[in-house]
Amino acid sequence: MGKTEPAVLLDSPAKPFARLLLAHGAGAPMDSPFMNDVAAALAQEGVEVVRFEFPYMAERRIAGKRRPPDRTEKLLATWDEFIQRYSKKSRLPLWIGGKSMGGRMATLWAAQLQDHSVKGVICLGYPFHPPGKPAQLRIEHLPQIKIPVLMVQGERDSLGSREEVGTYKNLGKSVSIKWMATANHDLKPLRSSGLSHAESIVTIARWSAEYIRGKQI
Repeated sequence: MGKTEPAVLLDSPAKPFARLLLAHGAGAPMDSPFMNDVAAALAQEGVEVVRFEFPYMAERRIAGKRRPPDRTEKLLATWDEFIQRYSKKSRLPLWIGGKSMGGRMATLWAAQLQDHSVKGVICLGYPFHPPGKPAQLRIEHLPQIKIPVLMVQGERDSLGSREEVGTYKNLGKSVSIKWMATANHDLKPLRSSGLSHAESIVTIARWSAEYIRGKQI
């Protein structure tokens, strides 16, 4: 994608029932294969998906050089910008979320929520701790969130496996976790599961859409 490409990518069904602002992870852009496939699958389920990039990733497109993620304050300011922009564009219920870091930043924004323009959060592979540092948990803010949060997590996620997360004492009443059998941080299951990565993405989209609709999953 070159300099003339739009700042956002839109995947919209003919009759969407909700809008999801979807942020990328720390190392891959908004049009990575995972983000492309998830956005398309969500649109098939009736969710309009708006993808955007944080400033450091947008700058990487221009300069062609890898950059570390922006500071948390700047990432949250980007969320503010896009939430304000898209909460006023239609009457569709607005949800936010993202892959890994993008989802984590969405939960941090939700923990500071001052209004009710955002109805809930979808996290795809939540990074419960940094790589190789299981003691440095990123869960302190989660009990402060008052809106629904769905975390779709791989059972083998190296940043928060089912075994690890099962030992955490308090994730808050608003957080629900749906586990993808044998899957890793990219929600890719083992071949032995009998489920392909493409099939898992369809399942992720279905779970997310059903949760946004308010259904039990």
